Amino acid sequence: MSAMRRLLPFSAIALLVAIWQLAVTLSHALLIPGPWEVVKGIWELAERGLLVKYVVASLYRVTWGYVLAVVVAIPLGLMLGWFTRGQKALNPVLQILRPISPLAWIPISILWFGVGDMAAIFLIFLASFLPMAVTAMNSVRNIATVHLNAGRNFGLSHGQLVRKVIYPAVMPQLIVGLRITLGVAWLVVVAAEMIAVNSGLGFLIMDSRNAGNRYDLVIAGMVLIGSIGLLLDVAMRKLEKLKSLRWGYRSV
Repeated sequence: MSAMRRLLPFSAIALLVAIWQLAVTLSHALLIPGPWEVVKGIWELAERGLLVKYVVASLYRVTWGYVLAVVVAIPLGLMLGWFTRGQKALNPVLQILRPISPLAWIPISILWFGVGDMAAIFLIFLASFLPMAVTAMNSVRNIATVHLNAGRNFGLSHGQLVRKVIYPAVMPQLIVGLRITLGVAWLVVVAAEMIAVNSGLGFLIMDSRNAGNRYDLVIAGMVLIGSIGLLLDVAMRKLEKLKSLRWGYRSV
């Protein structure tokens, strides 16, 4: 049974690839490549040295933008969730900015930083910062008052209250927020690379489309984006299995 459960996701992928190949064969489409042509396209990128170059470029931008957002947004969100006055003052600003698509900032990012890594990193930071700050703020607000009062009644100092009550209470919700936000960051870097930079997987898709309609490379870029996104999500889910956080998640 365990082996069957492990093979189930791969069977779904195999079925999708089979449907893809069948659709291309029956439609006699000349522009849309089949799975094997896409595999050969990925191999071509590897031989030209572009596969690693573009993947590393995209991951570099995501890493910097995402980590900067974590460093700034989580402390700010926790502080706003703890101090009611600060929350009332800044929460309206966060709620106004949050619905604005990060892609709407592309012209401004190019104006400020030019075409290059900094423009893409800024967009990723912006896309990650706002939802992360709101998640951190709400995670503190959702702590049951009885837990805080119990900690105070047991004579916990402020530092002990943060370490033994607030930290365990907010981390499960924060991890979920970090996981979702990482997916958003990965989406944004691909979109930003189509416009604001000249490398990365997003650039690969646009450049392949413009330079001779290389749709095998276009779909190869899409496959790489999806595969890396899956690996990033799996890595984030590993955090949910930490002993100190496992209590906050339903066992599957």
